[in-house]
Amino acid sequence: MRRFGNALAAFSTRWVPDAFVFAVVLSALVFGMALFLTERTPLELVGDWYGGFWGLLEFGMQMTLVLVTGYALASSPPARRAILWVAGRARGPLSAVGITALGAALLGTLHWGLGLIAGALLAVEVARSCKERGIKVHFPLLAASGYIGLMVWHSGLSGSAPLLVNTPGHFLEEQIGLIPLSETVFQPFNLVFLLAMLIGAPLLLMSMAPEPGDSEEIEDSGDDGPLGGGTVGRPARTELRALSPAQRLMHSRVLVYAVVAVGLVHLVPALVLNGVVGMDINLLNFMFLMAGLGLHGTLASYSSAAAEGARNASAVIVQFPFYAGIMGIMDTSGLLEVVTGWFVSVATPFSYPFLALMSAALVNLAVPSGGGQWAVQGPVVMGATETLGIDPGVGVMAVAMGDQLTNGIQPFWALPLLALTRLRAGKVLGYSAFVMLFAIVVASLCITFLT
Repeated sequence: MRRFGNALAAFSTRWVPDAFVFAVVLSALVFGMALFLTERTPLELVGDWYGGFWGLLEFGMQMTLVLVTGYALASSPPARRAILWVAGRARGPLSAVGITALGAALLGTLHWGLGLIAGALLAVEVARSCKERGIKVHFPLLAASGYIGLMVWHSGLSGSAPLLVNTPGHFLEEQIGLIPLSETVFQPFNLVFLLAMLIGAPLLLMSMAPEPGDSEEIEDSGDDGPLGGGTVGRPARTELRALSPAQRLMHSRVLVYAVVAVGLVHLVPALVLNGVVGMDINLLNFMFLMAGLGLHGTLASYSSAAAEGARNASAVIVQFPFYAGIMGIMDTSGLLEVVTGWFVSVATPFSYPFLALMSAALVNLAVPSGGGQWAVQGPVVMGATETLGIDPGVGVMAVAMGDQLTNGIQPFWALPLLALTRLRAGKVLGYSAFVMLFAIVVASLCITFLT
């Protein structure tokens, strides 16, 4: 299985280009399809493209905050201490892989930004802890284990599509209205998929562990690792007195706790009244913002962590307008209706959820952002589900579940993990690709027979 994983990694490293290339190529592909399949002229299509280019600015900001708030929360001092404690629980190479995979999966189910960053940090610290104690662990396999959260995230509480369709004002509200999480994330077929991944993915990764003599351990980098810094500590009292009044405000705990207290005035009643089922993307971001501020304790510490998280969000910021442009072409030119007609012509109410899931898995290779993919594919799938009489929540989850599956071979969201682990994509994606195959089988069975 390890040799098969390495072969898949070599293929993905050679043939999968940068995510920005995907966005541009997909734009050209959609433009060409609209040119040949609709009556729009090239000049009109350029207008359609530009007309949609700025249509997802609010959504793009929401997605950026998901990553930034998740990163800041994962790098807070209490979260760092928790990661270090978990890392010390590994007693051998198999338990090291299992702990990392299960931890990353649970965190990814809670919050995709938290799962991505904390999963990567957990992989690094487990590897360091094991090396210090003389336990030989294959570090690329640990890194792949830390990436599992990105293969379950869209089925969890921070899933872009389920949260968006439960948020007032989303771009499909006139067509499908608001869909609560009880009809998407908390559907039995999705919960069974999550349970199977939480159990099966760690076991599968553990089965790929090489012999200790063949293990590739983490390299000594000469620093304290990713958890050795990255946030601004609170200065000593003598240092605080030397700061200007404006600088002291950045290190004031009173100011932060006052903000958090005011935030809780809204957050607690909202959670009590609506529960997790009623959560939308804005409330999720607000909750993790307040939690991150409280755990960091000062604005200076939180600002430092958020700035680091924002560096990882740059690709989302730049590429979202291209996804919006694609949506503009598909919607205005009539290409959307053409593609929807294709799906409906070959699908039945029984087969369509599976077809939508597999198409989403393929589209994810071209549109690696879950939010961007929903913007492109959501109108198509919702049109087909309406025609076929399928529950719209099933259509939403077909896209959500399919989107996350091929993250196993998509290097876009692996970039923060690769930066923290200092590994090449080919070292990691082969192992995650093997888990992806398992996830595709499980997801296909769940959405076909349990809906």
